Amino acid sequence: MQPNNSLNTSDATLHAVDYLQILKNRYGIILLTFILVVLTAAVITYVMPKKYEAIAVVKINPLGTNNQVLGSGSSALMTRQFFGTEFKKIESDENLKRAAELVQLPQKMQISTDEAILVLKGGLSARQERGTDLIEISLRMVKDNRQYVKPATEAIALAYSEMRINQETKRRDKTRVELAKKIQKYEDIVEDYRTRLLEFSAKTGIYSLDRSSGGATDVVRRDLQQENMLYDEAVKARDELERQVKDLVGLDDETLISHVSGLNRPESAVLALTFQQYQDAKRERAGVIAQGLGENHPQVKHHDSQISILRETLDAKVRRVRDLLKVLLEQAGAKIARLQISKDASQSDAKNTAEDYTRFQSYQDEYKDSVNNLNTLRTSNVIEELQENMSIEPIEFYSYPQEPEVADYVSPNWILNMALGSVAGMIFGIGIAFSLELMDTSVKSLEDVERYLQVPVLAVVPRDVGVLYKMSTASPDAEAYRILRTNIEFNRPSQDDNAITVVSGGAGEGKSTTLVNLAYICAQGGYSTLMIDADLRRPRLHTFFDINNSVGLTNYLTTTLPLEDVVLQTSIENLYFMPSGILPADASGILNSRRMSELIQEVKSRFDLVLVDSPPILGVSDASVISSEVDLTMIVVQHRKLPRNMLVRVKQAVENVGGTVLGVVLNNVDLRSDSQYQYYTSYYTYYAPGQNKSAAAEATAKSSSDSPKTNDLY
Repeated sequence: MQPNNSLNTSDATLHAVDYLQILKNRYGIILLTFILVVLTAAVITYVMPKKYEAIAVVKINPLGTNNQVLGSGSSALMTRQFFGTEFKKIESDENLKRAAELVQLPQKMQISTDEAILVLKGGLSARQERGTDLIEISLRMVKDNRQYVKPATEAIALAYSEMRINQETKRRDKTRVELAKKIQKYEDIVEDYRTRLLEFSAKTGIYSLDRSSGGATDVVRRDLQQENMLYDEAVKARDELERQVKDLVGLDDETLISHVSGLNRPESAVLALTFQQYQDAKRERAGVIAQGLGENHPQVKHHDSQISILRETLDAKVRRVRDLLKVLLEQAGAKIARLQISKDASQSDAKNTAEDYTRFQSYQDEYKDSVNNLNTLRTSNVIEELQENMSIEPIEFYSYPQEPEVADYVSPNWILNMALGSVAGMIFGIGIAFSLELMDTSVKSLEDVERYLQVPVLAVVPRDVGVLYKMSTASPDAEAYRILRTNIEFNRPSQDDNAITVVSGGAGEGKSTTLVNLAYICAQGGYSTLMIDADLRRPRLHTFFDINNSVGLTNYLTTTLPLEDVVLQTSIENLYFMPSGILPADASGILNSRRMSELIQEVKSRFDLVLVDSPPILGVSDASVISSEVDLTMIVVQHRKLPRNMLVRVKQAVENVGGTVLGVVLNNVDLRSDSQYQYYTSYYTYYAPGQNKSAAAEATAKSSSDSPKTNDLY
């Protein structure tokens, strides 16, 4: 039969409740692991040597300058890389060797220098205090060397300071020599550039070129633009004169005089004044005529004489203006010709002139750059000379190391180690618990049974349930077997299927106890119940009732004894018992006989329920033989014991011989840790602790006083 797809869920998929359940189930492993790890941490901490620590807090000062001219020098920026580099210097063998020499550590400890370096390196650490330029140099030594930890720590800081002073002195000497060489080199370069510039100036006549004016190309461009502008202005003036001359052509005298007086020329002002007088004279004559005077009147003649004189003057001046304009027009043409020649000559020489200016500018720039570089070198030299006169202080002590007291050891740290041990123990314990849970293939839940066997779980029996007939009839443990009895009634195919064998995969799973308690509950319910001890390997049923098993099943199967001689009535009403009898050499052969089949058919007709105990089905073949003889087979599975694949083999062993599996009893379930079963056995809440103690004592006394007796089956 194929398992239900809805049940094919990965075992690794767990709910949060399942995680808590695993912790409850494996709390013993977790607690044991926790204790072992904590004890281990305690032992390791106890055997660890005590170490004492001295701490020096110093500030590292940057040395040197960031000399970009020389491409060398120490950076003044206190970066993280800077501190990391300095830490490496502090922890270097060279620095530790010098520190050991300062305090004479090899002589005092009677060890070699290399061993002294290893001692210092093993306990030394340097770190930067967060948010500051301070560093902390700490040194740890074992108890025997406690007196050396303070001077050794201070010596490490002083050796580091001495190392940096030596490095700075070497840097300054090297820088001074390099600066002197570079200054001499640039002085020669400046002199060469200066000589070349002066020679070129003398050759070309160019003595200065302002960089802000735009350079040599712009100077040439400005000269050409100026000549073009002069040429354009001359052409414009000539065109204006030509227009004026053209305007005078074809005008009559009056109009010509009026037009010339309005021209924007220097001589036009005088002409305009004369023309105004001429107009005034004509108006005065017209006024006199208007008064009635005749042409021959002296006043009229006087005005005529003035008008004639002014007109002659105007005509003469107009002629002079015409002549002047012709001369100006000729001069403008000559000027344009000269400017054209000059412009053409300038354009032809522009290329050569631009090259001279460009070369002069290049020589001038090279000279100025070399002068600037020389000045920079001289400034750097001055700075270096000033630094040489200053003292070198690579470090400043902010806290000197102190000699630790005997009780002031810093390692081992009991609180820290035990806290880490506790955390590690808890983690390891939980990890082991989950690992065991994942590797555990035993039956853990009802779902496991139903998933792998495809049969129902008839009952869940709690852990440590005793023999019910020796306990109170109101014991809550009995309810699990009442549920089992009810489920058997409703799950067996028919009422005639009343012969049931109880099997298990291995020994110790509680099948015999389950059979006895089920038989007791069925007898209490009014069923005439027969228990047959067919476990001919290790029979146990007779021990529950203190009955001698010398006569029983084997005697009936091997002799002609009647059934009445081997069936005993117990002290419990409706409950009967057939012991195993003497154990045979071939148990399987005896059980697999016609006599056994006839026995089963006989007791089925006489009793309401027949329960047959059998040995473990995976160990011997007896249980398979019995399963083939009876109607139904009930499998008892101890919780968290039998692997799931073995449980499947149990079912297959029954079905291979033609048996029918009725269901499974999940036995020995710890309800306190496996809370998932509490809903299944919630009837426990209906019983108060200590209830019916007197009844339990009375039942126990009765069971001990009663003795089994032979049952009359008729």
